[in-house]
Amino acid sequence: MSHLIETFIREFNQNSAIELIAVVLAITYLLLAVRENIACWYAAFVSTAIYFFIFMRVHLYMESALQIYYLAMAVYGWYEWKRGAGDEGVSISTWRPARHLQVVCTVIALSILTALALDRWTDARLPLLDSFTTWGAIVTTWMVARKILENWVYWLVIDSVSVYLYIDRSLYFTALLFIAYLVIVVFGWIEWHRTWRTQQAA
Repeated sequence: MSHLIETFIREFNQNSAIELIAVVLAITYLLLAVRENIACWYAAFVSTAIYFFIFMRVHLYMESALQIYYLAMAVYGWYEWKRGAGDEGVSISTWRPARHLQVVCTVIALSILTALALDRWTDARLPLLDSFTTWGAIVTTWMVARKILENWVYWLVIDSVSVYLYIDRSLYFTALLFIAYLVIVVFGWIEWHRTWRTQQAA
């Protein structure tokens, strides 16, 4: 226990300021996304830019590459939500089970292929988990931008795996962030599901 505390203090002193800023902005993004507030994409953009450099430093190359995609999706998400910012806004919708199966199988296949490449040509840490969370997040972030209800279920799985990944890389603040995400994701599902049911009843 004392070793864990000492490690946490050391990492806090080395990484706390910049990582903590990214964490706060990331939480802000998710909380605003739950409320369907378009300002969430501003917070996402800045947090993502910070995390690009953080993940490069700890050899999570797929996670770092993912941040470039996040930057583009922050712009795309803002545009989509802004374009639908009339009286009704962008409506929440759902996918059929067959589409979910197709997406999940594709993510798993891409994760395996990417992990094999990373394992052979880089010094990546935990390449399979790194690849899985990356490809999963690529799909799920697009789902958020399109307001697909089931994005919250996808995030539940991705964030759970990410907690282990970040603890392994001694990114303790980020691991705590994703534990907080797990709680917020539940509320996100409840909030969006309530809105979706209202839309269906209208």
